[in-house]
Formats: sequence, structure tokens, C-alpha cells
Amino acid sequence: MSTSTVGAAGKSEPLSWSRTVERELVHRTSVAEVLLTDVRPTGTAHVFRAAASWPRAHATFPRDGSQRHSPLILVETLRQLGLYVPLRHYAVPAAWHAVITDLYFRLSPADEPPARAGATEVTCRARVSAVRRRTDGTVAGLRLNATFAARGRTFGSGGGGVRFLDGARFSALRAGSAGGSSAARASGEGRRPSPARLTVNHPHDVVLALDVDGLLVSPADPRHPFFFDHPTDHVPGMVLLEAARQAASYRSGGTLSRPSSGWLQATRFTELAPPAHVLCTRHRSTCAFRIVQGGAETAHGTLGYT
Repeated sequence: MSTSTVGAAGKSEPLSWSRTVERELVHRTSVAEVLLTDVRPTGTAHVFRAAASWPRAHATFPRDGSQRHSPLILVETLRQLGLYVPLRHYAVPAAWHAVITDLYFRLSPADEPPARAGATEVTCRARVSAVRRRTDGTVAGLRLNATFAARGRTFGSGGGGVRFLDGARFSALRAGSAGGSSAARASGEGRRPSPARLTVNHPHDVVLALDVDGLLVSPADPRHPFFFDHPTDHVPGMVLLEAARQAASYRSGGTLSRPSSGWLQATRFTELAPPAHVLCTRHRSTCAFRIVQGGAETAHGTLGYT
């Protein structure tokens, strides 16, 4: 068993990388997609430490010889922390719907751990803030910020906001939307850019298609093990972030391919159909993006590159 002791004066119980946390508490169907292995309170209110395992075998790991994990795996670890901590420590029911409102991440390329044989053991320190409660005491939303370290060096950070809705509230929120069908996810019948132009490993990792008006959010594989681990009635935020990353790579001819920072804010749900457009504008080492569907913006943000 691999462990690491963290915490004040090193007196905290060691974190463990021996097994994953419960998949239901990070809203994953496949155990292979669960990255967290341990999450513990620190003794300081609203502060937690966690362990995560990042495998080289993960679908996001770039096969470009760089030996660095994709920034998406940091964002996915952040997403899992933003679910597990409220569900385990703030009494949010596992059956409730989590709606991410915004997220950000930052990486220090000089401090990132190279991926070696097996998996990279990552330690996280997360702080919860801005906890909002309803009149009945249930948690309506919160913010979580985290730092990420490996082999004794902090190499990244991230955070975001999340709302929690029971079935009735979520249904009411979604009542006005068309919803889209599973078949609509694969509706990118137009020409697709090459995987190399988008800096992805395989054609099924492509989430863009081309039409006469530009780039569409149109995943090539509607059952992709990472992007669509479980059924969804809208386009997941991780797909939107990857669509923006691929759009930046396409528009820059591969020059902007691996962001070291990013920020995304969702203003409304992006439906499965019709495919939304990705608008990408480059300014030196930054790419500003917008997701537009039916003439309305559903999300926007920036990606930064070094």
C-alpha cells in the first residue's frame, strides 16, 4: 500500500492510494473512471486533503511523447472532489443533481510530475467556501478550491462553483429545454478535422465537426468512456472545455494545443441537439471562446498557453 503523510506537523493519518472511493459519490458508472482514492477532513473547518491516482492508461493521456498528463485529468479530479466532499461531508444526497456553474484551473509546467510506469500519485488540499443553504438546512450550493501536488511539489490549482438540486427542482429547471436524444449526440454528419490537427489520440476522441458556419460541438463517439461515462440529457461541461481546447488547436494549426490555464462559465445548459457552435478568438498566448446554440450563448471562457 502506498501512503503519504500530510497535514499539520505531519501528525495526520496517512492518505491511501490502495482503492478508489465509491463511484456513486463522484457520479461515475465505471470504476476505471474514478480518480479519487481517499478524502479526509484536516481538522480545520471546511478544509480537506485527498489522494488521487492518475493512470497512464486513461483515455485523456496524450500519446505525443511528452510524458505529461492531460490538463483534463486535473479538471476531472476537481470535478470529483466537488461532488465527493459535499455528498460525504455536507449531507447532500447522492441522488441529487449537481450543476457546475463555473470552473478554473492553472498548471505550472515546470513543476508538473512526469508520468512514469503505473500511475501518478497526486495529493490534493481542498477548501470549501460560500456554502448556501435552503430554509430546510439542505445545501443548495458551494464553492471548492484545491491545490494539487506530486512528489512533494505543488504543480496545479483549480476551483469552481456547484449547485445541488433534487429531482423536482432539476426537472423544473429543465422543463423549458428540448433535451435532445442520445442519437443527436452523434449528429455531426459534417466533415471532421483530423485527430492530429486537434491534438487528440484517436478519431473517437474528436468532439468537433465542421460545417459552413465553422466548428460544431459534435462528439464522434456518443459512448466515449470518459466524456459519456453515464447517460446525460445535456452536453457535459468537460465536453465543452475539450471542444474549446480542440478549437484552439485547430484554429492555431496546433500551436495552441495544451493549455496551462483555463476558465469556463456556463450561463445555461448546452443541449444535445442541435449541435452548438464553438467560436474561438486568439490573442497571443490566450484563446477566448464562446459556445453558442440557437443564437444564444450557453458558455464562455478562456484558455491560456505557455
